[in-house]
Amino acid sequence: MARSKTPAQPQTTAGQLSSIIKSCRDIMRKDKGLNGDSDRLPMLTWIMFLKFLDDMEKMRENESKMDGKRYASAIQPPYRWRDWAAKEEGVTGEDLISFINNDECVRPDGSRGAGLFAYLKRLEGSRKGDRRTVISTVFHGAINRMQSGYLLRDVINKINGIHFTSTEEIYTLSHLYESLLKEMRDSAGDAGEFYTPRAVVKFMVTAINPRLGETVLDPSCGTGGFLVAVFEHIRNQCKNVEDNKILQNDTLYGGEAKSLPYLLCQMNLLLHGLDSPSIDSGNSLRFPLNEIGDKDRVDVIVTNPPFGGEEEKGIQGNFPQDKQTAETALLFLQLIMRKLRRKGPESKKGGRAAVIVPNGTLFGDGVSARIKEELLKEFNLHTIVRLPNGVFAPYAGIPTNILFFDRGGPTKEIWYYEQPLPEGRKNYTKTQPIQFDEFKPCLNWWKKREENDQAWRVKAEDILKYDENKVLVSANLDIKNPKSLEEFEHLAPEQLVEDILQKEHKVIEIMAELKELLKKVM
Repeated sequence: MARSKTPAQPQTTAGQLSSIIKSCRDIMRKDKGLNGDSDRLPMLTWIMFLKFLDDMEKMRENESKMDGKRYASAIQPPYRWRDWAAKEEGVTGEDLISFINNDECVRPDGSRGAGLFAYLKRLEGSRKGDRRTVISTVFHGAINRMQSGYLLRDVINKINGIHFTSTEEIYTLSHLYESLLKEMRDSAGDAGEFYTPRAVVKFMVTAINPRLGETVLDPSCGTGGFLVAVFEHIRNQCKNVEDNKILQNDTLYGGEAKSLPYLLCQMNLLLHGLDSPSIDSGNSLRFPLNEIGDKDRVDVIVTNPPFGGEEEKGIQGNFPQDKQTAETALLFLQLIMRKLRRKGPESKKGGRAAVIVPNGTLFGDGVSARIKEELLKEFNLHTIVRLPNGVFAPYAGIPTNILFFDRGGPTKEIWYYEQPLPEGRKNYTKTQPIQFDEFKPCLNWWKKREENDQAWRVKAEDILKYDENKVLVSANLDIKNPKSLEEFEHLAPEQLVEDILQKEHKVIEIMAELKELLKKVM
């Protein structure tokens, strides 16, 4: 007998979601307990998490009923969203604040027991992969800062208008989250974090091709975009229950120190079907590098670590003395190198990684050069994909690259591939982002490599420069496309002058922006 389809669920469009979030923020501005968006955004996130979780559990319950099975909810009555939040005229005012904040209270069903946060923090799973442990971890640091239960009820009623019934709501929420952060003084840009376009994520995962049975890590996973893409990539390889169990319990790992993206990452992975995400809520850089052993290593790392940020001295002390720096991108690169599985019986070529880095990492000297020396001598940096301008618009205009390397080194030669802008385009924008189809020529080239207008190769020995005492002078990976240089050299004189003038104007614009920024800082 054919299995019935799950009843169609309402979906929330991007416009509706944006409108709901805006209304919630307007309501929250009236509450005296909240101090700006730095307080409002965490409130919105945990409220949406509970709504999302209840929507997801309803879907699972319906699917289980159709299969003739019983479904056990992670959250029991009267703490489910549907029990206390779903009714517009439900608990409100002081009773609502008491129910959420207090260790013990009169609950919405009239009985006496633990308050909402107290209950959620005490949840404990009975087995590996139990969602209750995830929920407890999520709410361990959650705080309700709203003082007015009436305003909080208004916010909850607005959130009731969001229906987390497809992956699109989470994608939209991730976009919206990034734009909200940008408005804050400690915005994503200032913190060195940028939303990675889905097209870039999919390209990196497709190129590195994680396989069922491999362990995959994103040590700075943000809202979980890379882990979701890996989950979907490997799920297509699952043939039976045992395969699915491996994917669910022994495959994906992440780290995200900031509470908001950590929460959204949990939501993202849960909605996509990962029952109990293994996401570390601490700083991935907090462990001394020399204490990372074989048991801590993984087969695949795919990530866009923060760049432009700075780490404190205590974190820097976890790294070798000659490679200590405040620059987050360089610290994460060292961590990634250390976390890759060594070549051996379990891994013929050793672990492999795909990592986004800013241009500064390619040409940097000093500590940066010493890290790149290690990368070239002990790892196989086989490919650098140079991304075009505006890929991270509007969050950052910094030129970026993708490093692909494995632990099968040392590096003999490095292939470069310059990803071109679509014909007629000078940049990407928020409304016209990069598309996955644009990477298909690169993926085709990946299988059979030949030098062409976009691809060239360089010997590793030409990268590392030493003085007469064999002391490292530089390790410049910022190698320009020789075809582009040839084309530039053969331009007509008037075109050369025009090109130089355009670059000069661009430099003047950047300097003007820096001047304005310095005024604000001072």
